[in-house]
Amino acid sequence: MGTEGRSATSGGGVIRPVRIVSGGQSGADRGALEAARQLLIPIGGWCPQGGWAEDLPDPPGVMALFPELREAGSPEPEVRTRANVRDSDTTLILVPSAGLAASPGTLLTRSTAREMGRPLLVLDPDDPATPSQVRHHLASLSTPAVLNVAGPRESESPGLTEAARRCLLEALGNPAVRGANG
Repeated sequence: MGTEGRSATSGGGVIRPVRIVSGGQSGADRGALEAARQLLIPIGGWCPQGGWAEDLPDPPGVMALFPELREAGSPEPEVRTRANVRDSDTTLILVPSAGLAASPGTLLTRSTAREMGRPLLVLDPDDPATPSQVRHHLASLSTPAVLNVAGPRESESPGLTEAARRCLLEALGNPAVRGANG
């Protein structure tokens, strides 16, 4: 039975996207890709030309870690941001309580999702309620096939890679193994 265009359900009844996409930047993007890989959820998305990320500036950049990513036609991060929103069914922005103002790229993601009329959820990965809010959001969508995860870079929000990873492991993982995830 295929899951294209539908959500998948883990063994514990948790609704999962059939794919998680992000631009691969350090921070929320990277944490999402790491969590998806750990949970065996397919990954993808667009990254800047050459795979540029702040911690991996030289080609192949982030594509060395995540070869599933595709190069956007430009080295400008804005191009991949728009493409990831466009090619997703919903966007989750994980941003600490400091807020969106610290990250111009995250603000662009939010405005792009609004412009394109895509469902959008903005949450703090350190808030204990966030995993259940993510699950509720995915369950409320008719076909949450592709989840775009975005947020600030690690340099804009130190510790966000790990916070996003832990949050998504709890939100999307099998409840029976959640304690072993981090």
